[in-house]
Amino acid sequence: MAIMISENLRVLAARALTRAGASTVAAASTARALVAADEHGIGTHGVSRTAHYAGHLRNARVIGDAVPHIAHERGGACLIDAGNGLAYPACEIAVAELIKRAKQFGVAYVGITNSNHNGMTSFHLEPLAEAGLVALAFCNSPAAMNAWGGKRPIFGTNPIAAAFPRRGQWPVIIDLALTEVAKGKLMMAARDNKPIPLGWALDRDGKPTTDANEGIHGSLVPAGGAKGAMLALMIELLAVSLTGAAFGFEMDSFFSASGNTARLGQGFLAIDPGAMAGNEIYSERVEALVTAMLEDDGVRLPGYRRFENREKAQRDGVEIPDAIIAELNALTA
Repeated sequence: MAIMISENLRVLAARALTRAGASTVAAASTARALVAADEHGIGTHGVSRTAHYAGHLRNARVIGDAVPHIAHERGGACLIDAGNGLAYPACEIAVAELIKRAKQFGVAYVGITNSNHNGMTSFHLEPLAEAGLVALAFCNSPAAMNAWGGKRPIFGTNPIAAAFPRRGQWPVIIDLALTEVAKGKLMMAARDNKPIPLGWALDRDGKPTTDANEGIHGSLVPAGGAKGAMLALMIELLAVSLTGAAFGFEMDSFFSASGNTARLGQGFLAIDPGAMAGNEIYSERVEALVTAMLEDDGVRLPGYRRFENREKAQRDGVEIPDAIIAELNALTA
């Protein structure tokens, strides 16, 4: 395991992306988000993703010099076209527009179309929480989950995140995907020739399986059964029908360098508590709930372990597997 200063890691990841064809702006934006995920301890969405992005850039699945722009707008709503580029520059525009519009109108919704993988979803909500806004984010992804009662993948893992600001404290951050497990866990089990627990995946015939390879070619089980599948359906519609993006079943896998342009959809919602019951009442109500939760030993506020990890990483350096560092160095060669 290697220990790297965050800034050095950002430079390395950005250099690898520019070598693959990303513009300087897009590479820097992407590297910031990837390193932030590693600082939070979410290595699955950190610089380990750089090689996947580089493959997509080289195979024109992602347009390296795309410039996102506002395609439509009215009042508190706007649509950003990411131009099939890396998602992160478009997400930065979305956050800036949300803060401006939510402060003006009390509530704002920004959708993104023709986008790509946006990493750790909650990363994009932190600036909104810092601005005192309640925020939600969600996006669709390549098909991995069956519609309830079906057997072929239709919906993506479709992550959803929320941020609730606290006065003088870290915000409460909730960030989750809607499958029982990430597809990466099946891929690791298949690589190591190990079985998976029942309840993780279905085979191609829609039957529960302990065979990781069957699960990879089948579908992932939704978290919470039918309820998780319904939530995935809601996010698929919110992220796609409002933005004109592609559905999960219309995309090729993120894990392949070749394939079609993903054309993902993303949605961000921001609410100014001052436009509702007021900031003072909002803060009092949030703290009342937090206090009640923490009266039970063992309760942790969601997102707080990530913030603790970030403080440690920014103080002591980021832990990155040697194999990932070697991969980054090879991508910059």
